[in-house]
Amino acid sequence: MSRPRSDGGIGVATGGPSLANGMLANGDSGHGTCESDFRGLDRPGVAGAAAAPLPPPPPSPLTLPAGVRRAPDEEWKRLRRCVEAATKGFAIGAGLKGGLALFSVLVRLKSRRSLRPSARKAGVFTNEEAVVLALKETLRYGLFLGTFAGAYVSVDEVIAAFGGHRRTAGWRSLIAGLIAGPSMLLTGPNTQHTSLAIYILMRAAVLASRCGIKSERFGDVCRPLTWLHGDIFLMCLASSQILSAYILKQDSLPSSYKSFLNKHGGKDAVILQGVKEIASSIPFSNLDKIEKYYKSIGVDVKLDPNMKIPCSIVHGNQSCSRHFITFLFQEYGRAIPVYLPVYLVPALIVHRQGLLKRPYTILGKSLLGTARSSLFLSVYCASAWAWTCLLFRILKRCNIPMVAIGTFPTGLALLIEKKTRRIEISLYCLTRAIESFFTCLADAGLLPQASKFKRADVAVFSLATAIIMHCYAQEREVFRSKYLNVLDWVFGVPLSPDTEHVKKS
Repeated sequence: MSRPRSDGGIGVATGGPSLANGMLANGDSGHGTCESDFRGLDRPGVAGAAAAPLPPPPPSPLTLPAGVRRAPDEEWKRLRRCVEAATKGFAIGAGLKGGLALFSVLVRLKSRRSLRPSARKAGVFTNEEAVVLALKETLRYGLFLGTFAGAYVSVDEVIAAFGGHRRTAGWRSLIAGLIAGPSMLLTGPNTQHTSLAIYILMRAAVLASRCGIKSERFGDVCRPLTWLHGDIFLMCLASSQILSAYILKQDSLPSSYKSFLNKHGGKDAVILQGVKEIASSIPFSNLDKIEKYYKSIGVDVKLDPNMKIPCSIVHGNQSCSRHFITFLFQEYGRAIPVYLPVYLVPALIVHRQGLLKRPYTILGKSLLGTARSSLFLSVYCASAWAWTCLLFRILKRCNIPMVAIGTFPTGLALLIEKKTRRIEISLYCLTRAIESFFTCLADAGLLPQASKFKRADVAVFSLATAIIMHCYAQEREVFRSKYLNVLDWVFGVPLSPDTEHVKKS
């Protein structure tokens, strides 16, 4: 006898096993069926078997409706990254150039007073004009680095937004660095930065070689670059060109670097002219001036017009070995003021907190570094004259190729420096050497097309920055940590290539 069905009853009893099997075949479980039936009991006047499905749950506040994207937040992040990069780049450029300009102005104010209008000579600036020029240069270099950083980040973000981070990760930074390079023009339309461009290119070559060493495809080709003393070899090459130009053709060197060499080379211009004439096999024109110079410093020397080697011109009545020793001590006194601020200023700025805890350790390392670098510069300058004198005496002749050969081993003095500083010094000197070498070729008429490239420095700089920024984005481990930290601070660490922005459908 069947049981009567009530309005609120459960319809499973009337369906029997066939209904249960049909529900299981459709993917429903008995537990789910009971839950739906019991939910039907909560709705008055509706039978459980005929209960309508519940409405979908309300959307989560974190779920965006269709057709809407989280663009404003992402775009603000991009814009903020661009503004921050430009601001930090401007601060670095203005700070570095402003610091150098301030030091130059202070030295000028200390060494001389402002010239009166009646006493001014052509091409001489007053102190007020020097200050104005320093401010302009500070602003220009701030705009240069600020624009470079802002342009790089802007191009990087635009390409990533339209092309996707993953799809453009392999070439995005290369293009951004290339486009940002012409910002160098902001330093002045007629201001050449050949040395800076070549130096940045050398840095790019070092990073590219490190990437090549890691590569399976180019590892064998780049293996010679892992030579332990490759930095010493580069320094010897650079020394051969730089010191030969210092003696034979100073016009091929930048004016500031020429002043540095004239100060630490320790020889008067008349002595250099005499060595140049004997090396170039031209008649002497200033032997009497050389004798007068030595007489002015208390040395009585008589020079032979038929001499074959210039040792008596270089060091008068002294022997070559004695001249090396005396010159070494004299140059050490000139080198200490050069390196003292190089080590003490970073110690006071970077390690200012550590100075309170361990002042003797930090200051001791700074003084030790100053003494070591000063010894390097002293040995470098003294050995330049010693090596050339030795070669001249062995072969009993002096000519231009022998000057280049004799100055080559001067670069061995770099072994005195710390290993971490050797590559920096060798690349800096190599930059000066390359610039001097191509200037000599152009002056000799061997590069007739060179005059057509008015701003080759901008092209070289753009190429170098493209390589560096590509390595920064793709091969970050080839950078030293201190450089990588600075780049991350300026440009901001970009999003991961796996991150894709939510786009509007």
